Amino acid sequence: MSNKNFISDLIAKQRFFFGEGKTLTLQSRKKRLETLSHSIRQHEREILEALASDLGKSPEEALLTEIREVRKEIEFTLKHLSSWMKSRSVPTPLTLFGSKSRIQPQPLGTVLIIAPWNYPFNLSLMPLIPALAAGNTVILKPSEMAPATSAILAKIISDAFLPEEVALVEGGVPETTELLSHAFDHIFFTGGEAVGRIVMEAASRHLTPVTLELGGKSPALVAADAHVELAAKRIVWGKFMNAGQTCVAPDYVLVEEGILPRFIKALKKYLAAFYGDYPAQSPFYGRIINERHFDRLVGLLENQNVLVGGNHERKERFLAPTVLGNVSAESPVMQEEIFGPILPLVSVSDMESAIRFVQNRPRPLALYVFSEDRIFCEKVLRETTSGGACVNDTLVHLSSHHLPFGGVGPSGMGAYHGKEGFRTFSHYKSIVQTRTGLDLPLRYPPYPRWFRNLMGRI
Repeated sequence: MSNKNFISDLIAKQRFFFGEGKTLTLQSRKKRLETLSHSIRQHEREILEALASDLGKSPEEALLTEIREVRKEIEFTLKHLSSWMKSRSVPTPLTLFGSKSRIQPQPLGTVLIIAPWNYPFNLSLMPLIPALAAGNTVILKPSEMAPATSAILAKIISDAFLPEEVALVEGGVPETTELLSHAFDHIFFTGGEAVGRIVMEAASRHLTPVTLELGGKSPALVAADAHVELAAKRIVWGKFMNAGQTCVAPDYVLVEEGILPRFIKALKKYLAAFYGDYPAQSPFYGRIINERHFDRLVGLLENQNVLVGGNHERKERFLAPTVLGNVSAESPVMQEEIFGPILPLVSVSDMESAIRFVQNRPRPLALYVFSEDRIFCEKVLRETTSGGACVNDTLVHLSSHHLPFGGVGPSGMGAYHGKEGFRTFSHYKSIVQTRTGLDLPLRYPPYPRWFRNLMGRI
């Protein structure tokens, strides 16, 4: 069977399965999540091996950022799913006297999830969890750029589900293109802005709603009154985890010029503390996903003032943690999302200049501000727009199930995590239930002469 026929047949089977109502009950949804959790535990060793193969991830980092987050999301969803599924009564206006109003969440139907390569396990399953919780059937398309993880995901999914419930489609651009030619009830995409535009355009042909989790240049602002040591430590952690291939990693740092020497010294200190003098030998430092991305990143280093790192080995896809100094706003490294282990430092005379710098650029997925001045931090949060933000930290907002995660403007649209994910994959149906024993004659024509006056008063 050709890919085209296979995908068409798969979608038809999922729509039929959904139409039978087998995903509607609380019990069926919980069972699917519990089965997924069990399958993950059964294959944990293989997941760790796959992530090491694709991205050079250490078991510790893989457990922290990939497996644990998925497990916790399942646990949180199972705990709250019953309350999320309940219909909610809302006030009814006087004009609907004798009626009751409520909002009832219901599944969308058959949805498509297109996952990226940088956190290939986490970012495949984190949207799958709320899609299942909301009662949908799902087709999951993992990234072909992380083939080992894609293969183990296929095994996990096939062990846990019938293909008419959840199916994983492996392959590259042709398979994704074919999937996007079909009508889905929702498309959830995580990846870059360019492909996000393609997904949105394809979805528009069927009027399919989309969630786009994209990226952008997420800034970190370090004020003169910041705890410099802690700021450097947390920026190094957030930037160089997964070799910088994180959509919310600090892309560049705006530092007040008076503390720049201290900040650089602290960066060097924590880079050595985390990854040693030879990061290529560190078990905790990852690798670039492939040679194409490696070449792009190395190209960004041309004619730059390298303060730390810069050494690289193409065969090993190794690029050392790198810090750039004296970076101008016009530098090539400031024109695109870096998505790698390169950290430009931009010196500013004051934090007002830093705020204007951020305001004059596309809205990022995240923003990080470091300062001991609470009023100033609130000013930054108020006067800048970003998908999410942290004060005196990086990345950690992603780990809260109570916070929606998503972008704004070119960094994305829509959100998920926790209840927000359930909302994303649900339709909230508005319902008015009217009694049959009360039927007001005034609603029907012919209307009396005084009707207009009455309508103007109530």
